[in-house]
Amino acid sequence: MVLLALLCAAALAVLARGSIPPPEEAARMARFVLHNCDWGALATLSAQEGLRGHPFANIFSISDGAPGPGGGSGVPYLYLTDMEISVQDLEINSNASLTVSLAQTPYCKKHRYDPQNPLCAHIIFCGSIVKVNDSEAALAKKALFTRHPEMESWPKDHNWFFAKFNITNIWVLDYFGGLKIVTPEEYYNVKP
Repeated sequence: MVLLALLCAAALAVLARGSIPPPEEAARMARFVLHNCDWGALATLSAQEGLRGHPFANIFSISDGAPGPGGGSGVPYLYLTDMEISVQDLEINSNASLTVSLAQTPYCKKHRYDPQNPLCAHIIFCGSIVKVNDSEAALAKKALFTRHPEMESWPKDHNWFFAKFNITNIWVLDYFGGLKIVTPEEYYNVKP
């Protein structure tokens, strides 16, 4: 009974965030998936001894705005510290990719989609990580701390800073038949 109640609550949470866009609306799908994900896999080129030049993926909490309807800004914000191994990679080469997937939401489980099934939509962003400027810091802080309140209590001596993923390329896989390419202009101009 408890499991059923939890599944119903999870399904309602996804529904509260809005309906999934149809596959022919790739830009809207990209915005929808990002907004509904709390974390993503960030891949860098390692600068670490023994791994130098090899791909290195790591999980990071992200947010483009407060959860729920409204769609967010579309900008993936991150809370980072130079102590983190991937951030050390980014200090050498800021280029990265960020993958987010509906597999982390109740949607794919509800429909019994395997995470690799294209119907369990995932988005791959390519670009670079940049520190946000002072005028954008308040927006990044609100977006991240609303969704990840624990961040506010993380050790101050780690010198945390707000950053964003500067998107240059977007690939959407949400249906059979291959990737769809969405330009950053299409992505930011669509109404989520």
